[in-house]
Amino acid sequence: MSEVPSGVAVGELAAAELWHADRAAATGRLPGWSRFEGARLYEMAKPNRDPATDAALARLYDLDLVEDPGDLDLYLALAARAGGPVLEIAAGSGRVAVPLAEAGYEVTAVDIDVAMLARLAKAAAESGPGVPERIDPVAADLVGLKLRRGARFRLAILALNSILLLNTREAQVAAIETMARHLAPGGIAVVDVWLPSADELARYDGRLGLEYARVDPDTGQLVTKITAAQHEPATGRVILTAIYNEGEQGGATRRWIREDILRLLNADELRAIAESAGLEVEVVAGDYDLNPIGPHDDRAILIARRRGRPAPPD
Repeated sequence: MSEVPSGVAVGELAAAELWHADRAAATGRLPGWSRFEGARLYEMAKPNRDPATDAALARLYDLDLVEDPGDLDLYLALAARAGGPVLEIAAGSGRVAVPLAEAGYEVTAVDIDVAMLARLAKAAAESGPGVPERIDPVAADLVGLKLRRGARFRLAILALNSILLLNTREAQVAAIETMARHLAPGGIAVVDVWLPSADELARYDGRLGLEYARVDPDTGQLVTKITAAQHEPATGRVILTAIYNEGEQGGATRRWIREDILRLLNADELRAIAESAGLEVEVVAGDYDLNPIGPHDDRAILIARRRGRPAPPD
């Protein structure tokens, strides 16, 4: 097993627990997150990965996204249109949830990975007064999720290819059904999907390539990320392997490996799934400015509404 400094996991998870203890004191709620809502918890889903490795991979995920994908303005605009509260499923380390809370919206942030939610807690605590109180993290599987307060959200977000990590069509359908189930009448769902080109898929033959070399601001260490992808045309899946090497120039190196299996979706399939979940599709766009999708776009952005008359914004 790769060497991981134990302080990474302990420090990040401790920050999360302190945050929730503070929230309990302020709100009268028992500390414990909302972690027992949902069908399948992280510890049950990934029994073979230790917390220190999870903490390291969550930290490296944030390093992957130091370059802004450019989607935050879209979510802020949709929140301004729909109002709150906001539900984000597969919320990760808070890249979307924290800016929404900074803008004044109440956000329920669902993720199966407690190490990711620990990063979210840290980011929220560092964002300023009032932000942690506006975020309710839920450690649960988004498939089959049934939150206690039900259909009350005016905006539901599944951002940046997260639906592709559900590697069966049934799970992808269930994810959008989860969004529809928790939307208030007139509420908006938004899903962002990567559309690889045929040329890209042809290159996914398992060859290794350098993705980046960056200094991690959390550790000050140089991280090189090497990736390989394997496309399975018969299943519509892409198997992604990421190898992270971290250390000082000329010094000892620590290594972590992450594998993800993506189930690809095209724009028509995304629309059909939303409609089957009872949502009314407003647009399937090809970029974050919501221009109509074209044959060569590499993203599909679904905007759909739950039928019914929306309540006036708060």
